[in-house]
Order: sequence, then C-alpha cells, then structure tokens
Amino acid sequence: MACASFTKLNAPSSQWIGQPSFAQRPGSSTRLTSRRVSLPIRAGASKDELVQTAKSIASPGRGILAIDESNATCGKRLASIGLDNTETNRQAYRQLLLTTPGLGDYISGAILFEETLYQATTDGKKFVDCLRDEKIVPGIKVDKGLVPLPGSNNESWCQGLDGLASRSAEYYKQGARFAKWRTVVSIPCGPSALAVKEAAWGLARYAAISQDNGLVPIVEPEILLDGDHPIERTLEVAEKVWSEVFYYLAQNNVIFEGILLKPSMVTPGAEHKEKASPDTIAKYTLTMLKRRVPPAVPGIMFLSGGQSEVEATLNLNAMNQSPNPWHVSFSYARALQNTVLKTWQGRPENIEAAQKALLVRAKANSLAQLGKYSAEGESEEAKKGMFVKGYTY
Repeated sequence: MACASFTKLNAPSSQWIGQPSFAQRPGSSTRLTSRRVSLPIRAGASKDELVQTAKSIASPGRGILAIDESNATCGKRLASIGLDNTETNRQAYRQLLLTTPGLGDYISGAILFEETLYQATTDGKKFVDCLRDEKIVPGIKVDKGLVPLPGSNNESWCQGLDGLASRSAEYYKQGARFAKWRTVVSIPCGPSALAVKEAAWGLARYAAISQDNGLVPIVEPEILLDGDHPIERTLEVAEKVWSEVFYYLAQNNVIFEGILLKPSMVTPGAEHKEKASPDTIAKYTLTMLKRRVPPAVPGIMFLSGGQSEVEATLNLNAMNQSPNPWHVSFSYARALQNTVLKTWQGRPENIEAAQKALLVRAKANSLAQLGKYSAEGESEEAKKGMFVKGYTY
C-alpha cells in the first residue's frame, strides 16, 4: 500500500504547476488577465557572502565536524564513558574538540548545537573565535526535532519553521555562517508520498529563510539505514526524495550556489543479508547524485549514518577516485568522534591523546576527500559499526 502511494509522489506537484489558485466559475472566460510579476531574489545583498561561505566550506581536503547533538543525545554519549549529562561536562567535551590544534587543516566547518554557539572555553574565549582562529566556519543546528506526522505510515516530520527567521538573525550575530536542518525518510515505512513531500517542503522553506538571514543552509533529508532492503531500493527512494527536494528549492527561489547538501550514501539497508563494497556504494551514490543534483551546488557533505569510522572513510574515498561536478566530502559526527570520546574518558590527562585521535580521523577523511586514503593500520575500534535502529539525534 505504501509503495502504491509512493509511485504517485510527483502527481500533486505536476498538477499544481501553472494552475490558477482559484476555482473556475461555470460559463466564465478562461482567459486570464496578463500582469507583470516581480520575483524576489533571495538573500539580497548577502548573495555574494553566501556563495563565498559555501565555497570556503567546500574546500579541497576539508569537511565538516558535526557536534550538534541535542543535550539529550550528548548525554547518552557522555553516559557511555560514565559522565553525568551536565552543562559543565558537555562544555568540557566540546572544548576538547573545538580547541584541537591544527584541526583547521582538515575541517572547514563545525555544526554546533545552540548551547555550544553561546559557550566559551574555561579561559573565557568564545568557541566561535576558537573556530575562526583555525579558519573553520561556525554553523548551527536550527531544526527543533522530529515529531509524528499525522496521516502517514508511522513517519515523522521536522518542526522548527516558526520563529526561524528571528532565530537565524540572532545566530548570525553570534557568528554562525551556515545552518543545518535534518529531516528523515524511512524506507521500511514506505516512504509515503506525504512524508517525502513534507520533508522536501520543510527543507526548502528552511533553506530560503536561512539564506534571507545570511546563513548557508545544509539541506539534509536523511534516508535512514533501517531496513533489510537491497541497494537498488535505496537508489529508487533517494532519486524520488532528491527530485522532490530540488523541485521545492527552486519554487522557493533558493540560490543553489549558496547551499550545501548532506545526503545519506546509497547503501543496502543495515539488516540486508548482503553488504555492499565501497566501490558499489560509490557507484550507486554517484549515479543518484549525477541524476538529481545540479553542478551549481558547490558541495556534497555526506553523513555517516551509523557506519563505522573506517567504513565511512572508505566509502568517501571510493567516491573521489575520479573528478566530480561538486566537492564530495564529509559532515560526520559519530564517525569522527567515537574514538575520541573513548580515548578521553572524561579525564583531563587524556585530553591531548583524545585531540590526537580526532586529528587522526579528520586527516583520514581529508585524504578520502582527495581520493588518497588507505585503511592500512586502522584500529579494530575504528572498524566497529555504530548503527542504532530507530536512531534519534
């Protein structure tokens, strides 16, 4: 039933294009009075800045460090090493990450949670200034999380558009220059046409609002790894989702040169009986992107989605073995932080070792962005998968 509804995905869009927004009265003329329409240019005077920010983040050999976990999710990470979920402990962990010497050699942007954007080091230096000193662009998570979508197949929609313009303006004043909005699509749940359309429309409205306030929007419709479906099914869904996303981005006059994408890699479901090789994942993922993503988009910054640290890096490396129309890089959270957290253990004496662990992972993915990575010498810990069924951020 869900698949049947899914095949009708583009019907409402195609029916809407070019149609008058009112009902035709019986016997009335079908001729419409022509009039001059002025279309607004999104972002106004900020257009050049948006384009420059996007290009800066999509720079060779660099990618994004995602540390925008909600307080609840960060608390789960801290609990895994025996720490309480307090603001002091969250600040200490994020200080460890954001003050790592030399991080800017491999990282071009860092996505922060709202709490972190306004925090400082124990010495009083703002985190945004720590990033700027390393030539890393500060970013901010702006969505308000997932809630059930009524009328769907037990699917979700992402909230946060209310008040987004004013919040974005404040984030810009605080130093943020790009934004992130994560919504999800579940293959086991269909996905329904309603859920896909809601995800695409929400992303497009968020992107337009972000650009109006000087923030480069990261567009992220995450196709969850949950399920036992083959890679071909993931490709089919990904093409449908990105088709809808770009349709609504265009309808909202979003400047493609001033956005970044954060897609899932095209892989089999996490519970599928056969695992795909990095070359196969690269082939299917790049096929999808070339069919759906205009070359005007400066950067594709992949999410790791529960892959192991090594898996995520190997797959990225495979996608950079030949030139692409866009900068193909990473925006990883767990795939950059897992070893770091376990090395730190909340102990001050382990900070330097933990920062070195972060640089190891950041450098590995930098090499993968350049197509020069080798997994030789990687630890067993880095090879462990991190998939969590029904994962929430």
